[in-house]
Amino acid sequence: MVILAFALVYLFWGSTYLGIDIAVQNIPPALMCALRFLVAGIVMLIVCAATGRRIFYSPRQIALAAVVGLLLLMGGNLTLSYAELAVSTGLAALIVAITPLWFLVLDSLLLGDHHISNRGKAGLLLGILGLFVLVWPQLAAGSLGRRELWASISLIGGSFSWALGSVLAKRWQSGMDVFSSTAWQVIAAGVGNSVFAVFNGDLRHVTWTARGLAAVAYLVVCGSWIGYTAYIWLLEHVPTSKVSTYAYVNPVVAVFLGWLILHERVDRFILTGSAIVVLSVILVTSAKIKEKPLGQELPAVEAAGD
Repeated sequence: MVILAFALVYLFWGSTYLGIDIAVQNIPPALMCALRFLVAGIVMLIVCAATGRRIFYSPRQIALAAVVGLLLLMGGNLTLSYAELAVSTGLAALIVAITPLWFLVLDSLLLGDHHISNRGKAGLLLGILGLFVLVWPQLAAGSLGRRELWASISLIGGSFSWALGSVLAKRWQSGMDVFSSTAWQVIAAGVGNSVFAVFNGDLRHVTWTARGLAAVAYLVVCGSWIGYTAYIWLLEHVPTSKVSTYAYVNPVVAVFLGWLILHERVDRFILTGSAIVVLSVILVTSAKIKEKPLGQELPAVEAAGD
């Protein structure tokens, strides 16, 4: 199950870079995210109810799930969607690659129950090197303007928000069913993005096209239903430092899909960078994780009414 979940996150989230890039060409980012997450979350909740899973929880439990959803899917995903209007997918991937380092810091500060070995830390740094090699031709081709600079800075903040939401999701294991919890997270993100889209006037700037709606549909199914659910499941079963390797693999998948679908050029930098990234993932996922004794672990948030 762990291998399957990693494969789903690696494959489908790598393809969402392409999906987001296509969608935001005609649909403003906040509106696109609102549509994507509202549809995905509501359908997920209906499916959970239809299959006999519990969907109603205490206000505290739902509030915790909402906070995680807003940090992950609004603070992290909405930022990426806006940034892709200004910077290339490769540069965005390089900046987002600092997410695993945020994981290490926040995991230690907020959880303190997992300590990755030096081999794992070396793998994380190697992953950043691989991504740098991957996008070096794009970086060397031109300089960043003011718009690109602010977009890059926002991605740093977005990666921190994503890492914080992920670590809190692991800490706040409140007894909710993982699929129901994911549904509430996605719905909260949909509501948050909807509010932002309304105040930002996105409805006045949208152009509905079959291509844009198809991209949103793909993001709903593959990005939210499959990829995000697998990601939340992994956070409950695998140390966050290993889960964070998705940040290295996704750009490699994105480059491959660009070559396969859009016939983008693949040169020696891309091949070398991809090989380094794969090596970094092997190092991190095979690194030993030191855990505190059971008695020293932080208590989970109590599930009210359970």
